[in-house]
Amino acid sequence: MEQIDIQAKGATLRGQLFRPVSGARAIAVLKGATGVPARFYAPFAIWLAGQGVACLTFDYRDFGASGTPRGSPATMTDWGIHDQQAARDAAMRAFPDLPLWVIGHSLGGMMLPYQTGLARIDRAILVAAGAVHVRDHPWPYQAFARAFWFPGWLPLSKRLGYLPMRAMGLGPDIPAGVYRQWRRWCQTRAFHRADPDLPAPAPWDLTCPMRVVAVADDALCPPKSAWRLMQAYPSAHKRQVTLHPPNHGLTRIGHLDVLGEKGRAVWPSVVGDIGMGSKPTLAAMNVAPKIEAERWAYTD
Repeated sequence: MEQIDIQAKGATLRGQLFRPVSGARAIAVLKGATGVPARFYAPFAIWLAGQGVACLTFDYRDFGASGTPRGSPATMTDWGIHDQQAARDAAMRAFPDLPLWVIGHSLGGMMLPYQTGLARIDRAILVAAGAVHVRDHPWPYQAFARAFWFPGWLPLSKRLGYLPMRAMGLGPDIPAGVYRQWRRWCQTRAFHRADPDLPAPAPWDLTCPMRVVAVADDALCPPKSAWRLMQAYPSAHKRQVTLHPPNHGLTRIGHLDVLGEKGRAVWPSVVGDIGMGSKPTLAAMNVAPKIEAERWAYTD
């Protein structure tokens, strides 16, 4: 693993580059979920490098190895647009002649429509990513989600300068501005039209094969939310995949373990066929024509 610094708009991000032992056939940028440090994805990145695909992971600004959330002015827009864009640009500079993959987990799969240079992407894999409204969650998880969006957390995070996730037993702390915008998105239908901090989406240049992976037992991002996100990518050639734990000898997968060490058994189904040495074709990705893509799904 090689540590690298990534220059983003107004911030320096700490990245980790995992190289194959022999020559790489592609470079993948792994864009993580909200509040999940890059080190969580290291086992998956190592496995991917073992398949011949270099992988760049990174921490969003003022989080994980990229700084402290305390007093940070960072927002979800910063994480989802500026930081993700910077990481993708860094990968292209490091491997200008290789096919470029984007693997987006949760937040990492949502924000491509707000970024530039989408025509350069050769393959996109969206994992447990969706435009989730609080009412989309199944019960009893929905009760937890509603408690997490309780209005009282807003003044607390503003006073502290961050949301004390660790003290709440929910993982690493996050910047107050990230929580505030995250809360707005999850309580607003068609959030991108109601958020003045977001630019107008322009996703039409993303025409590559896209693998949209949902997890059957994911209460945070249920499959219906993942399928809804596909509408944000009208030009991509999409294939839907639903992962069921028993099909992989697992009792559960959930939202996080799909790309964590505990989900190792599902990783081949997450990425699909990676046996090509150049830009993947529609046949290699086994995708349906884009006009038909939203009309069907299969399970794995």
